[in-house]
Amino acid sequence: MISNTRYWFFLILIILVYVAGMFVTLFENDSAQFAVMAMRMVQENDFINLIKGPEEYLDKPHMHYWLAAISFKIFGLNEWAYRIPGILATLLGAYSCFGLGRLLYNSEVGKIASLIFMTAQTIMLSNIDVRTDAVLTGFTIFAIWQLASYIEKNSFKNLLMGAFGAGIAFSTKGQIAILVIGLPLLCHLIYTNKWKLLFNWKVLVALAVFGLTITPILYAYYLQFDLHPEKVIRGKDHRSGILFILWEQSFERLSGEGVGKNSSDYFFFFHTFLWVFLPWTLIGLAAYWIRAKEFITTRFRRDSGRELLTVGGITLIFIIISFAQFKLPHYLNILIPLFAILAASFIGELLNSSKEKNVKVFLGLQYFILSLVLITTVLICLFVFKISNWYAYSLLIMAIVLIVYYSARPEVYGLKLISISVYSSLLLNAILNLHFYPSLLKYQAGSAMAEIIAENKIPVDDVYKITWHHTWGLDFYNQHPVQYAEQNNLAGMGAIWVYVADNDLKKLKASGLEWDKQFTVDQFRITRLQPKFLNPATRDEVLNKMHLLHLSE
Repeated sequence: MISNTRYWFFLILIILVYVAGMFVTLFENDSAQFAVMAMRMVQENDFINLIKGPEEYLDKPHMHYWLAAISFKIFGLNEWAYRIPGILATLLGAYSCFGLGRLLYNSEVGKIASLIFMTAQTIMLSNIDVRTDAVLTGFTIFAIWQLASYIEKNSFKNLLMGAFGAGIAFSTKGQIAILVIGLPLLCHLIYTNKWKLLFNWKVLVALAVFGLTITPILYAYYLQFDLHPEKVIRGKDHRSGILFILWEQSFERLSGEGVGKNSSDYFFFFHTFLWVFLPWTLIGLAAYWIRAKEFITTRFRRDSGRELLTVGGITLIFIIISFAQFKLPHYLNILIPLFAILAASFIGELLNSSKEKNVKVFLGLQYFILSLVLITTVLICLFVFKISNWYAYSLLIMAIVLIVYYSARPEVYGLKLISISVYSSLLLNAILNLHFYPSLLKYQAGSAMAEIIAENKIPVDDVYKITWHHTWGLDFYNQHPVQYAEQNNLAGMGAIWVYVADNDLKKLKASGLEWDKQFTVDQFRITRLQPKFLNPATRDEVLNKMHLLHLSE
């Protein structure tokens, strides 16, 4: 059994890694984009309309932006304030994993599940590259836990809290929340045969609570879209915001209509899972395979030691999202809590198993993952972005020595299995948050140029761009959206600053415009890393440039 001391020690270290990432520059596109959308709400005191740059935004509901805007109101316009709601939602998700793991199994499984959830690579990443999925994931697993508690305990309080959680999740990303909450609970109802709990007046009250929770979102959509049928959204007028969020949204996602198509690979999420659940991937796959095999061989016979909520929910959701024509890796975040509980139950069995050989096999696999993390860490610090000061070297060496020491000392195999997995995640993400990401973001032109603008006290309302390409990083750190100007009008606008890419620079030169000052920064799409960029010897081959020009009067 994992002791409370070790459990809380791990939790504190994990939270410290989260905090270390709070102060890193926001990533383009989504994090910086969503921060700019929330910033506009605060600056214009408009919490009804969702605006993406110059366009009306229909795609996602308001909750994530409202929470970010509230945080901005309290703490100011900065990157760490933007990340606070996402981190709090992650902590809620971890507590919910503990609660659901304890409900379905026992407290030991609950504790392990919360650790697995918080240290899964995609969850670690979601707390620095914060998108809507952080809030969605936290509130979906909270709702599943509370509604499953209602099924098991017939508790009215749990039912109402589950309805509220489902409402917040829906208000964050729409119908996908209902799918993620509903399918695991449907599997649980089928397996436990507790259908009669649905036919109860309490459920009607819960539906009312859900309706009241999503009312602010529906009202905002009504004011922005339904009252203005003349607005053209994605090439169509007479768009009903209420109809979209209640019905059309998920079908557009599945078909790729409106948002576009980026993958018809039905196995996209299968190979993506291999990295998003690190360092627990192999344990998660083994847990799913063994549990699924048990249900098939027993023909889903009810057993007090089994539950279908996790395996069934994972299977159905995985199949459905795999048929979507628009896919991104972070779409798997909603499944991580279920995988965490499933993997934790499997580890719990290993801890209590008399078959020491099985534990040794998985322990060996986790040692292998730890060794890969150690190699990756050394490569990042000594090759990709070389550490330049002695105290950083000292901290790196100290961290590696401590992890190797605690991983090698004699201990119960099951506990060591958990410990080295947590150490793997902590080491990798501490290096990412404290060294890799800060170094990487120097190549994000928008935020880098914002520093130059601040240092040189350039008036942000004098900065223009001549294309409609988004400039989220520059917009946020200037705390002022870059204005658009037609190239043909620049000559008559006086001594202004123009933010341009290389090809635009050539156009301005060809047009005869002159400038007396120029600042240049490197640009790379940092969320799409490639070997040539990671190799310092070939990095310049894949870098672009962005320029800030001061036009002569």
